[in-house]
Parts: sequence; C-alpha cells; structure tokens
Amino acid sequence: MANITTLISVQIDKEDKERASEILQKLGVSMSGLINMTIKQLIMRGKIPFEVAIPKEEYDLYHYFTKDELEETAKELIYMEKHPEEYKSYDNIEELKEALLSDD
Repeated sequence: MANITTLISVQIDKEDKERASEILQKLGVSMSGLINMTIKQLIMRGKIPFEVAIPKEEYDLYHYFTKDELEETAKELIYMEKHPEEYKSYDNIEELKEALLSDD
C-alpha cells in the first residue's frame, strides 16, 4: 500500500513560529515532524496528547495577589538584587531556621 501524503496549511503567530523552530532545531526535529508526531499520538490516544491548561503558577499568583501587589513585589526584588548588602544572608538552612524562629 502506497503511503500517500497530503499538505496542510496553518497560520500561526510569526514570533511563535520562530521560537518553536529554534527549539525544534536544537532537538533535531522539523516542524513537519512535530506535527506528524502530534497527529499520530492524537490518533493513537483518541485525545490531545498533552495537557491544555492555564499554568497553575500564573493562576495562583493572580488569584491571591492583585496586579499592584505583584508589581510592588517585583520592584522590591529588583531593589534587593541591586543592594544585597542591605539584607542578611545565611550559609545554611539551619541558620535560616534559627533566625526565623528567634524572637528578635
């Protein structure tokens, strides 16, 4: 039985295609190869072969904090990176635990 192929055409964001192509090139897989593997898995499993979901980390952050709180925290982290001398550091977990549990 001859293996007859067919052509499909999809439209995707240009930047997404470039980013995906870079990753696939590093993996040694073509875009066509990825699509073929995905379709074969779809057929074999009878469902999309990967999880389709909003990443929990993103949801949790916005679920528990407002945008303003997250932006303020980001500013604080940038400040901390630029001024590490203003913050206490610990050499091991035991020192950190002791500091957290002390009454000071």
